[in-house]
Amino acid sequence: MKYKLTLLLLVLVVTITSAQEKKWTLQECVTYAVENNLSVEQFELDLENTKIEKSDAFGDMLPNLNASNSYSSNTGFSINPTNNAPTNSTAFNMNASLSSNVTLFNGLRNMNRLNRAKLNAIASQYRLEDLKDDIRLNVANAYLQVLSNKESLKVARAQYAVTEQDLKRTKELVDSGVVPKGDLLEIEATASNQEQQIVNGESRVLISRINLSQLLQITDYRNFDVVDEAFNIPPSNVLDNSAKDIFNKALTFRNDIKFSESNVALAEKDLKIAKGAIYPTLSGFVNYGTRYSDATTLPGGVTPSFEEQLWIFDGISYGAQLNVPVFNGFSTKNGIKRAKIQLEKSKLQFKQDKLDLESNIQQAYVDVKTFLKAYEAAEKTLEARRLAYNYSKERFDVGLMNAFDFSQAQSRVDNAEADVVRTKYDYIFRLKILEFYFGIPISLN
Repeated sequence: MKYKLTLLLLVLVVTITSAQEKKWTLQECVTYAVENNLSVEQFELDLENTKIEKSDAFGDMLPNLNASNSYSSNTGFSINPTNNAPTNSTAFNMNASLSSNVTLFNGLRNMNRLNRAKLNAIASQYRLEDLKDDIRLNVANAYLQVLSNKESLKVARAQYAVTEQDLKRTKELVDSGVVPKGDLLEIEATASNQEQQIVNGESRVLISRINLSQLLQITDYRNFDVVDEAFNIPPSNVLDNSAKDIFNKALTFRNDIKFSESNVALAEKDLKIAKGAIYPTLSGFVNYGTRYSDATTLPGGVTPSFEEQLWIFDGISYGAQLNVPVFNGFSTKNGIKRAKIQLEKSKLQFKQDKLDLESNIQQAYVDVKTFLKAYEAAEKTLEARRLAYNYSKERFDVGLMNAFDFSQAQSRVDNAEADVVRTKYDYIFRLKILEFYFGIPISLN
């Protein structure tokens, strides 16, 4: 028993430790966010509604079938339902019927409603996929922000480690009387400032992890973390294409454009449905009915049984009905006008969505080039700042530079390193946006 309990506790501890040590990749974050997002779940329910709508539209084209049955008891003066003779007695009556109606023609509105329902299901699917695209981009941005803050924190800690060495060296120089105590105070101030930057960096890492976990709707954000990996600029040849080429390709697969285009098709169907109301409606019907009454008496004084009356008094009626709209208070005419207006609005929105897409792609294209140049410039600046810092350190170590000037050289290196990290991730995210417009899935490989 003790062995089993020990084994159970060991498995539990291993499970909890593994859960806490779980670190998420970008692909895992994207997949989890898409599968667990509440808005996605709501849109999926909307998609289910469109399937029901399609079933409704198909059902309207089928004949209906209805059965009815009524029972009544009359006391006192009444009319005998079998011979229409007045009577003054208590009678029990029953009437049963089975009827069916079918629309033969109604201006093709049923057919157009069915086609509209099919289009609406497709449009809802595009809308759902467009939402998933937005989620993927938001998660990628939040994920890269975590990586950026982590890398900045590593830089800050590395800078502090260097300053600690300088601080130790300066204390030795002060103790030996080589440099004044003011230099030591200056280095200590630099170290204190870097400690503050580390605290701020840790806070930014935590906040960015919380933001990402909230996008994923994970409540245990303190144990949530992403994979720690050295992340360099990913290779990409998307800039080998012009912005116009990227736009033309995006038009062929972007879900927001497909959704906007579907709305135009839906508006066209709505116009056809509205116009269908000006045509006559032709419907067919068939009805089978029978009845029973305990007051029924046949010639000769014979009272037929319940089963006999059902056969004696049954009958079938059938026919067709034509309804011609003549005047309905302008509702049909105004309905057509509203449908036309909605169609024009949908066309204009479709044009606007394409213009917005082209504008966004042009902006993304310029951003990629701009941030790439900014990153390359930041790297060159950092290289120059490091050379200048190394030269300043050599002079400071031999007492040819005071601590204030040396701390300024260190500060310029710190700022340059921070700029490299910032511009690198700015460029990566813009690159991923442009690749996404080009149809390349989000990945950090």
